[in-house]
Amino acid sequence: MEMELGKRIRFIRKEQKRTQHEIAEACGFTKSMLSKIESGSTMPAVATLMKIAGALGVKVSDLLEPDISNGTVFTSATEYNDVNKWIKTNKGYSFFAFAPGRRDKIMQPYLFVAEKGQVKSHVFSHEGQEFIYVLSGRMKYKVGNLEYEMNAGDGVYFNSLEEHLVIPLSSQVKYLAVFTEEDRKSADSQ
Repeated sequence: MEMELGKRIRFIRKEQKRTQHEIAEACGFTKSMLSKIESGSTMPAVATLMKIAGALGVKVSDLLEPDISNGTVFTSATEYNDVNKWIKTNKGYSFFAFAPGRRDKIMQPYLFVAEKGQVKSHVFSHEGQEFIYVLSGRMKYKVGNLEYEMNAGDGVYFNSLEEHLVIPLSSQVKYLAVFTEEDRKSADSQ
């Protein structure tokens, strides 16, 4: 999955006749990091994917899935139970992207699994809004200066520009996260 993702990022970037330096600078990280992502040697966090997608003027789903459609996308339990469909990040958590083949999505739904002691402490910040719903386990979720202790069934909705981070409290926490992405077409017309 990592190599395919990197190849798609490289393909879209080259199709736009843009350099690694240009995209990395727009994302706020080094050319070396983008090179590692494109080669498949590192898997970026979702917030990083959102920055890359933004710099390229595409949706995250365009980076995750080459075959896209506008139709209804059904995801069976066997799909998200298939470990090969999950993306393991270098930040210590894994995620599954629901409906990656759906084009022009306003929201990006993901299933996350984070293990206590494995998640590297780092904050996320990206455009859009976000909803987090805990399915199992316990975690602390920080949003700006506020900290929430969340158990299964708890949810939080916030502006994604606020710095946020997850800290697993149980050995494993599984949660649903739904991000919105700004519509690039309407943003370009403003």
